Order: sequence, then structure tokens, then C-alpha cells
Amino acid sequence: MDYKYLAELLFPCVTLTPEDMEKRYPPRNLPEGAVVSRHAPSPTGYVHLGNIVQSLTSERVCHQSGGVMYLRIEDTDAKREVKGAVGILIDSLAHYKIRFDEGATADGDVGAYGPYRQRQRRDIYHVYAKYLVQNGMAYPCFCTAEELAAIRKRQKAEKANLGYWGPWAVWRDRPIEDIEKALKEGKPWVLRFRSTGSIKNKYKFYDLIKGEIDITENEIDIVLLKSDGIPTYHFAHVVDDHLMRTTHVIRGDEWLASLPVHIQLFKALGFKLPKYAHIGPIMIMDGNSKRKISKRKDPQFGLIYYRKCGYPVESVYEYVLTILNSNFEDWRRANPDTPAEEFRFSLKKMNPAGALFDAAKLNDISKNVVSTMSADKIYADLLEWAKEFEPGFARALEADPDYAKAIISIGRGGKKPRKDYGTWSELREYMKFFYDDTFDVVDEYPEEADKSDIKATLAKFLETYNPADEQGVWFDKIKAIAASLGYAPEMKEYKQNPGTFRGSIADISMFLRVAVTGKLNSPDMYTVMQILGEARVRQRIESMLSRLG
Repeated sequence: MDYKYLAELLFPCVTLTPEDMEKRYPPRNLPEGAVVSRHAPSPTGYVHLGNIVQSLTSERVCHQSGGVMYLRIEDTDAKREVKGAVGILIDSLAHYKIRFDEGATADGDVGAYGPYRQRQRRDIYHVYAKYLVQNGMAYPCFCTAEELAAIRKRQKAEKANLGYWGPWAVWRDRPIEDIEKALKEGKPWVLRFRSTGSIKNKYKFYDLIKGEIDITENEIDIVLLKSDGIPTYHFAHVVDDHLMRTTHVIRGDEWLASLPVHIQLFKALGFKLPKYAHIGPIMIMDGNSKRKISKRKDPQFGLIYYRKCGYPVESVYEYVLTILNSNFEDWRRANPDTPAEEFRFSLKKMNPAGALFDAAKLNDISKNVVSTMSADKIYADLLEWAKEFEPGFARALEADPDYAKAIISIGRGGKKPRKDYGTWSELREYMKFFYDDTFDVVDEYPEEADKSDIKATLAKFLETYNPADEQGVWFDKIKAIAASLGYAPEMKEYKQNPGTFRGSIADISMFLRVAVTGKLNSPDMYTVMQILGEARVRQRIESMLSRLG
């Protein structure tokens, strides 16, 4: 077979060579040890936790080494592409503080190694496709879908290894006359790789996360170019990773099965093999057993879940670092005020088997993160969230920012700040009773509470209530009310002689709390009343008196 003639027959318009591509995309001028990696998703419109896990891993490794992180859009499968998906992806990753140095952006490409969208790199792939044909490492295949189905059926019947290989690769060694005839007849064709591997052969391979793994050689003549001239993922990513000078391929371990193919292609093209790091899956508990987190079953997999719930960006970022690196929590305890970006991330600290999603831990981390934020920061982030998911609440926040910030400031600061909420949706619930249009009596008084005592407490409070009172004076008045009704004004007295009192100061406080906040539990009542103001406090207590009859 005259392979050069075949190459000209298949790619008559390709005049550039691999050498031309090497000149166009020269090695990067970076410090020794600098990592170049990428996040390379498909534009399906569904942005998920796995995108953050992979991109954050790559971003940390790159930037800690003084390297380059880029975004490449792998859009070779037009059937899966969703309109507007690229913009959604870019916005989502930017929202979660994933910073790219170059690559695809909403406004086009940035960087000298583009285009960064694979469908725009068609001519580049054809240069290398022609090179493989010229060197006898690729050939055209004119099999129809029906013919391929028939081959597969026969393989199953004979219990042979499935796929297009060896004796089943019917176009692998066809004479040039057959190929020319098929081309003249206008038959569609794909370009296949001529594999020299055998599944009988195994070798060791070192993965930066998995460690040493066993590799079985690939013997399938995989498709390199589809009938429309667009490459498959296997071919495109090998060419792109080489020309974009990728040093580390960091991706999910679902690609481990394809690794033998990719190693084979790198060698066939004469490219230096990058280092590989395959990230284990995110697992979730299902009853008493673990399973892989699922797009269909688990809303927590989609990033929109975290946006809707209102998890702060910082919380999700810290949580992902927690599940990725086993030493992050120890580091955080030792460095409570240090930005998470300063944590020294390590591939060696990643669990080869993957991470377990723990909703309780996420919530704890988020409460800790929020507890360290300033009221101004919380207000700004809460407002941004409310504009998207709670527009009515957003209007209330904007109508009186100082009032909202005063609410947010309750219990903030000091060595032990309150940790009432970890998401903006929780904060929304927390703040509801402060606004008249969302105030409601959520908790009823306990059945054992004496109705006449409740009414007497509320009435006496209104008689002595003065919003100008300092907290000590305010509380002394409540103690006086307790004593006048036969309730212990001090908890110590009540605990020593509970039988001599109708109840304690805690009960009197609860009578007021339910009337003013509608809840059995609330932040400090003095502070709450100061924020609500005299008019609201009196109106709510009077309303409760009317309700009690």
C-alpha cells in the first residue's frame, strides 16, 4: 500500500504538516516544574459538582506551581451540545472562584494556544490525521451501521472480544482500488487508528492519584475522525493536550478504561506523554451502602442546587477542598483566619477511591464560614441570592439595608459567634419574623402554660416597656414581672425549690418571645426588640393579647 498516495487521496486540501503545528504552538516559557493543565468539559448545559472537583484540582496544582490553567470546550459531539451551555459553564465556574489563565470565555478565546473549542480546530486535527495515514497508522473505513451491527452480532455468537479489530476490521487491509472505488461512489467513511496492541499484553503505569495500576493494551481500531470530519474525543484531546503543552491530564477515573487508547495515540504521534491523575468518583450513602452520586437521583450533584439553597461560594469551595485533601481540615483548624486559597493542595492527599459526599459536614462547614463573615459581606451576598431566587425578599432588603444589616449583626463577632445559619435560604427563614409581611406565629405556647399567666405577663410588660432602657434595666423589669406572678426571678432559686414557684424566669421570657417573634427559640430578645422598634413590639404583644382573648 502506498500510504502517501492514500493520504493525498483522503486529505488533498491538507498542506500543513506536524512541523508547521509545532512552530505555531511552541513550548511554553515557564519555570521548571510549572504545571499546565486544563478543565475540558462538554457543553451539555448541566454543570455539576464533578466539574468543580476536577477544575479546582487542576487549578490548585497549576497555580501553586507557577503554571497555567486553561479552559477547553470539548464540543465534538454536536448531538449532546445544548445552546448557551458554554456561557452557563463559564459563569458557574467563575462563580465558584475557578480562575483560568486562558481558554474559552463568554466573549471568545483568550490565549495563544487556541482556538479552545474543538469544533474550531478541525483543520489542525486533519494535519495529524493525514500524518497517521502517511505512516500507515490510520485508514478509512466505509462500513455502514448495519455492517457494524452484523459484525458485533457474530462476535457475540463466537464469544469474541467485541469491537473493530484484527480479523473483524474488514477495511484495515483493503487494496487501494477498493478504497478509490468507495470514494468515487461517495460512500461516507470514518478514519480508524491501526492498532498494534493486544489485550494479551499488560504493563504497569503510574497514576499520580491511583498509584501504580495495571494497563491492558488496546487492540481496537478506534475511530479518529467521524464521517463529518470532526474528531472523536480520543483523537482530539491527544492532539490538543500536546499542542497546548499540557503537562498533567487531571480527569475523572471513568476515563481509565480509555487510557490504553490515549497512551497508544500519544506514542503513535510521537508526542511526549503527559502525567495522568485520575480522580475517584463522588460517592453518596444510600441506606447502609455507598453508591456513585447520580444526576438523576441526587439533586446535590448539580451546582444549581447549591445556588438555590444559597450556599456561599466560600463554603462550597472549602467543602470541596475538605473532601479532596485529607489534611485540609487539620490545616483549617490551625489556620482559622487564612484564605483557603493559601492551603497547599496535593494530589498525593487525594483518596484514590474517591470522596464521600456528606451533607451534614457541608452544612457545618458553611455555618462556620458564614460565622466569620462581616454583616456587610453577608448582606451583599444575601441580596445577590435573593434577587435571583426571592425577589420579594430582595426588595425588602434593598428598602432598608441598615435594618437588614442590624438583623444580620446579631451575635456576630467575638470568640464564639452565633452559627444559626449556613445558607442564604436559612438566613431568609431566620429573618422572616423581623418583617411584618412575613411575620407569623409559628410556635404555639406549650399546653401546660397557664393562659392567664401569659396574658398577665404580656400586659405587665407593656406597662413598663421602655425601648430606651439598657439591657440590665430591661431584664430587671422582666424579673419583677416574674416575681409578681409567682415565678422564680432567678433560675438558681427555681432549681433549688421548684415546687414553691409556678415556673421560672425562663417561662416568662418564653411568653414574651412567642408573642414578639412567633417562635419558641430566637436570638437574644433584648437585641431583637431593639431592632424591631417600639411600635412593632407593642403591636405584636397587643395582637397576641387579642388572640388569647
